[in-house]
Amino acid sequence: MTFGSADMEAGGGGERRHGQQEEQSSDERRARFAEDWGCCACACAGLFLGPNPMVARYMYALIFLVTNLLAWTLRDYGDSALAELQRLKVCQGALYCLGAEGVLRVSLGCFVFFFVMFLSTVKARKVHDCRNSWHSEWWPAKLALWLGLTAVTFLAPSPLVQLYGKVAHFGAGAFLVIQLISVTRFIMWLNDWCRAEMTQKRYHLQIQAVSIVTYVGSLLGIVLMYVWYAPSPACRLNILFITVTLALVQLMTFVSMSSKVKAGYVAPGLMGIYVVFLCWSAIISEPHTEVCNRKAEVATSADWVNIASFVIAVVVIVAATFSTGIDSKCLQFKQAEGESEEEEEDDIPYGLGFFHLVFSMGAMYFAMIFVGWNANASHTMERWTIDVGWASTWVRVGNEWLAAIVYIWMMIAPVIWKTRQVGSAAET
Repeated sequence: MTFGSADMEAGGGGERRHGQQEEQSSDERRARFAEDWGCCACACAGLFLGPNPMVARYMYALIFLVTNLLAWTLRDYGDSALAELQRLKVCQGALYCLGAEGVLRVSLGCFVFFFVMFLSTVKARKVHDCRNSWHSEWWPAKLALWLGLTAVTFLAPSPLVQLYGKVAHFGAGAFLVIQLISVTRFIMWLNDWCRAEMTQKRYHLQIQAVSIVTYVGSLLGIVLMYVWYAPSPACRLNILFITVTLALVQLMTFVSMSSKVKAGYVAPGLMGIYVVFLCWSAIISEPHTEVCNRKAEVATSADWVNIASFVIAVVVIVAATFSTGIDSKCLQFKQAEGESEEEEEDDIPYGLGFFHLVFSMGAMYFAMIFVGWNANASHTMERWTIDVGWASTWVRVGNEWLAAIVYIWMMIAPVIWKTRQVGSAAET
């Protein structure tokens, strides 16, 4: 009996110790769980509450998107939604505050807002700079500034707005140039990455497949444009656009594969897709009354096609402005002597001034495509249409040809500079 009770007491003590260990391990698990959630909460709070330029850029893109939608609403549904404008003397019965001029007024407010942000953040380099705090925080003040500037533009006289519309042609053109340079630089960077020795060893088959698919895809796109937008010999202008595009694709491929350049097929394939897309966007920008534009027939039979095209176009505008704005090095063709390529930890990941400058030019760009590059107050646009008109068509075509010229120059410029350096060294 004595041994039995001792065994029971020993067993009970073991159970108590085991229970204490379980409670202790449970407490440790709860403590670790609370610590992990605390760290997560601190990280989230730091993400949204601190001066974080990576998060701030999405807020500016959201403001830009809302401005685009406001301009569209004013253009297509301003008569019913903004009847109160008729009381403003400057509007003269809402004549100068709706339609094309209404779009210009909204664009002017957006332009001034981002230009003010450009002036206040230009040359900001470090995260701890107070201008980075202004860029990444103070959202109530900036929202009030944006809304205030948008409202003030509806008090501006019509001649001032028309003058802005003329200036916006040049600003929108500069935006397109910067955008195509950014796209071309990205394609060149991707091509250099694919040509790297380590990449060739790991992804040789994938690179070959992408090269073939992009090149064949560009040729297939040209064939489809011939079928859809040049159904008869009478469509001479569309045939000219498509044929020039075919010639540009072949020329870019020839230059890239020449013995002195040797750039491979990835870059010309991707550029081929890009210029084919620009040619297609130029052709569909032709007026819907044009008999060679099959889109007009689709638009009359299915309104949802027009609506879907419009929504996609607006999203593309915002995405293009956003991606171009964060590529602050797209105009930095040659690195300054002695400048280090490595970024420091406290450097801002993109140029704040350039970011806001691109968005200010993007405000001019969306105004132009909403009014078909025709800033006349009496100019009218069809509902749910964007970038339609002969002016839009020729701007797109010019952008396509310029993109091909920029790409070819980026390919042959290093060869020319190298030849000149060798020649000057031989002379000395």
